[in-house]
Amino acid sequence: MKDILYKKILATGIMMLMVLGAIAQNPLIRNMYSADPSARVFGDSVYVYPSHDILATPGHGRVGWFCMEDYHVYASKDLADWKDHGVIVTQTSVPWAKPDGYSMWAPDCIYRNGKYYFYFPATPDSIYGRGFAIGVAVADKPGGPFMPQPTPIKKVHGIDPNVFIDKDGQAYLYWSQGNIYGAKLQDNMLELASDPVIFQDLPNKGLKEGPYVFERNGLYYLTFPHVENKTERLEYAIGNSPLGPFKMTGVIMDESASGCWTNHHSVIQLKNQWYLFYHHNDYSPRFDKARSIMADSLVFNADGTIKKVTPTLRGIGITSAASDIQVDRYTAISDRGASIAFLDTADRFKGWKADFTEAGAWVQYNSVDFGKKSFRSVRVKVMGEGANTLELHSGSITGPLIARVNTIKSGEWNMIKAPVSTSPSGVQNIFVVFRGDTPLSVDWIKFE
Repeated sequence: MKDILYKKILATGIMMLMVLGAIAQNPLIRNMYSADPSARVFGDSVYVYPSHDILATPGHGRVGWFCMEDYHVYASKDLADWKDHGVIVTQTSVPWAKPDGYSMWAPDCIYRNGKYYFYFPATPDSIYGRGFAIGVAVADKPGGPFMPQPTPIKKVHGIDPNVFIDKDGQAYLYWSQGNIYGAKLQDNMLELASDPVIFQDLPNKGLKEGPYVFERNGLYYLTFPHVENKTERLEYAIGNSPLGPFKMTGVIMDESASGCWTNHHSVIQLKNQWYLFYHHNDYSPRFDKARSIMADSLVFNADGTIKKVTPTLRGIGITSAASDIQVDRYTAISDRGASIAFLDTADRFKGWKADFTEAGAWVQYNSVDFGKKSFRSVRVKVMGEGANTLELHSGSITGPLIARVNTIKSGEWNMIKAPVSTSPSGVQNIFVVFRGDTPLSVDWIKFE
């Protein structure tokens, strides 16, 4: 009986971790490394199929290099709370792949004829040639279980598969291997229906990989990472058909300011808003082979060109006022007296904190949903070197006062509860303003 109870408690705990491991803000996934996000809208949810970075050890991958052994899938109905549906494909479950290849790189997934087709690259057994091959796993549901096909796709050698289905129902497969390739897919989604073509008129120097194609207002966008200088930036070309020709048009996102060598992305439209999913090495600033997926809004100009996307910490989605509001994932921050640091550099998945050192310093956090409830109190997780005061305002630094929180001197984290002066309604931008004179750290705030 005790064993049964223990298993139930353990299972409940695991499910809670799967749900709580990815809550709002950037990075989207907060309990493991992730990269190369392929986002798809299936039904009323957004599903993200990322690759899964792990740290290689002797005998398990190439130390100091990219190392991936499986794939997860995450889903969200509101772009804020992301649920991990668990592992869907592993290197040991693919009949044609090396079981110790650790090369399950950027994937994609698409829906067709009642089935979900998951495309992924891996190092194949020698009978399928050298380099990378691309295979397919099929499922009845977007969260799996997925069944890998017995062999990879014929005539396809490379990485970073992407699938696009045009308005006439024709499906296309794209991938990269030095160049970027495209071909038609047969109706079974498992075989090519045309010979691969190499896309011309793209940059002739620097690595090009990770193609992602989408259509908007009759224009076809071929988007891809490209090393123009030393690291990848996201670029795009526009054409009038799924197989081009494509004309180079511009940059979607500049190179990482911190020097992360790779970027990889996808683009979706949800409720009249477009979004860019990409990755960065936020949890691993000194090792860019351990990355984390992000998302920000994407906007088009009137002529169909794309406005350059600047990465944010706040990311996308609306945060419930009753959840932990991670103010360190800020929308804006004051020029002086406020900064962000890891809670624990030995375990960076614990996240970040906002440090305040000067009176008047502030952090802005947008899109908090107070709904129609009347909140009576707020809890703040803080640690400080003296007694201080925090003010919470809505709308602006001098906007209506939501609450005034008086903290205590403590070398440990404390939960401080304070009454709400004015309970906002609807979706509001909030400002956390420091009114103290000794350093104070804030982990999160939560309304009750």
